Amino acid sequence: MSYGKCLLKTHSLGIIARRLTKSSEMALQSQKLERDTNDPQAQDRPHETQLYFEVPMYQWPIIYASDYNIRFLGLEKLHPFDAGKWGRVYEFLKEAGMLQDDTVVRPREATTDDLRVVHTKGYLDSLKWSITVAGITEVPPVAFLPNFIVQRKVLRPFRYQTGGSILAGKLAMERGWAINIGGGFHHCSAAHGGGFCAYADITLAVKFLFEKVEGVAKAMIVDLDAHQGNGYERDFMNDDRVYILDVYNRGVYPHDGYAKRAIKRKVELGHFTEDQEYLSLVRTHLEGALNEFSPDIIVYNAGTDILDGDPLGMLAISAQGIIERDQIVFQKARTRGIPIMMLTAGGYQKCTARIIADSVLNLRELGIISCDEAENVPKPTETKAIQRSWSDGGILRKFRSCSRVTRSQTQDDLQEQQEHQGVQQQDNNHEPALKSTL
Repeated sequence: MSYGKCLLKTHSLGIIARRLTKSSEMALQSQKLERDTNDPQAQDRPHETQLYFEVPMYQWPIIYASDYNIRFLGLEKLHPFDAGKWGRVYEFLKEAGMLQDDTVVRPREATTDDLRVVHTKGYLDSLKWSITVAGITEVPPVAFLPNFIVQRKVLRPFRYQTGGSILAGKLAMERGWAINIGGGFHHCSAAHGGGFCAYADITLAVKFLFEKVEGVAKAMIVDLDAHQGNGYERDFMNDDRVYILDVYNRGVYPHDGYAKRAIKRKVELGHFTEDQEYLSLVRTHLEGALNEFSPDIIVYNAGTDILDGDPLGMLAISAQGIIERDQIVFQKARTRGIPIMMLTAGGYQKCTARIIADSVLNLRELGIISCDEAENVPKPTETKAIQRSWSDGGILRKFRSCSRVTRSQTQDDLQEQQEHQGVQQQDNNHEPALKSTL
């Protein structure tokens, strides 16, 4: 499909989805479902949860389950989002020899009681209408499916990813870092979903930390997805415990002016912003944010829809630029001793799974993330051949040639980290600090 046709298809689906959402809202109103004003905030209601559990030290603080992936009769192909991205990220990391089935953490599905920590009863009830879910996922045919199928094939994967995001917060506090190969549903708030986001996993992860983990009183959300994170912004509008740094394309969805009021440091980009400008802005504003606010944890929403050629993000960042961006954020957090949890968020091209895997492998190669016990777990006797990294070339060259990578501007951060944390890395002035990992 051509780029123009992809945009036209996306625009058409968006119009239909918005009409479906409006229709579903009218239907819900006629049934007199509970609204926000009649529903007490669930965060005041203590509850027991199975989402927090002890993780063996031989497992990486990397969270994934095959239940994350959405597949049903090809309907997932009607949305630009790659609904099987998460599984491919996991397979790439397995092929690279980093992960094994027994060294990755499998999360549990978020229950209604878990979701009620943030979500209103009225909103959760609205998801029992397939037409509402069709509007949220922007896949109109979902409206015609029986809701029990929608619950199992569409919403259940979202609930598993939400459970993974919540667990990532706990793991990050225990291990210093954690990655959920999924989640990042930043358009969903307590009472409203949209933009392929049905559950407010970011708000939930932060609220769980505040409620259940000692020593967590302040959190910083660093959202580097191409789209504004309007969902959690609405949830934390008047909460001084949460600092929001949001870097996004001002010319794309959701254009939520009200939610922007919650952003403490707002960086709005124009269409087709490229690596040099983008990375400079990320580096400068992240440093500024950390100088203004001292969080107990960083929630990093690491969307890859900033990639050049993404039909919805409309930016022009290279694959290597995404890898360096993640390196900047992790180095800043690790150097300052701030726990960090990463969510994979948006990304609407098939190649983004390979880039996410390459980024994680780069962090491991540089010693920014590690797990000695997991590294020492015996490897299988046979391994698959590792496919060539798409972020090294291949199909990505159709979008942007990965030109020669110069010495990383984050090298000073890495050297500082070496001094304070003993990170081992070869120091060769003739090689780039940003390494190709495959």
